[in-house]
Amino acid sequence: MELGEKIIVADDESRITSLVGDFLSAAGYKPVLASDGAEALAAFSENRDAAAVILDIMMPELNGWEVCREIRKQSSVPIILLTARAEEFDQLMGFEAGADEYVTKPFSPAVLVKRVEALIRRSKTREQDGDRGLRIEREAFVAYLDGKELELTVKEFEILNHLFENKGRVFSRDQILAAVWGYDFEGDPRTVDSHVARLRLKLGDYGNMHIKTVYGLGYKFEV
Repeated sequence: MELGEKIIVADDESRITSLVGDFLSAAGYKPVLASDGAEALAAFSENRDAAAVILDIMMPELNGWEVCREIRKQSSVPIILLTARAEEFDQLMGFEAGADEYVTKPFSPAVLVKRVEALIRRSKTREQDGDRGLRIEREAFVAYLDGKELELTVKEFEILNHLFENKGRVFSRDQILAAVWGYDFEGDPRTVDSHVARLRLKLGDYGNMHIKTVYGLGYKFEV
């Protein structure tokens, strides 16, 4: 485990966020705490390098399902949903929203941390082994191709990471702008095209093979 990885924890019960945060800290993680759905989304926007997200379902402002869906539009970061509701319908809703795990309250904080660790390991394995030519280290903002570090700008790295994390999914220019530049971007959407072109150039044959233009729609990372 890499020490210091951030874990976002959102629950409207401060007792729970504090308890989970203490256990995560003891395990070497850096908990980022939020008390409602809106705070959880803001925390993710400010900490896109988070290694995992833990969300309570029944929160004010936005519920956990809504937050999960919004995060899933931008990232494949591991997500665990917490809830006091154990009905099958609620669990199905969670998985359909894009959650990776579903934990029913009351729960063991120690077991929850182990689930977080397992999800992070699987996520990193997918990143590094899903396509062996490319390796991305999100926390360090570094990407390697065949063992050689790529000289990427921050935006080029974020575009590559976003497409790579969501292999096979097509993203429009507006979706890439929202994920990489933020929703308040007021420039020309065509800036995405120029960044992708430079990214392909730096990746060479690998970029031309894997970063595909889907005409009339946008871009995707093709396995």
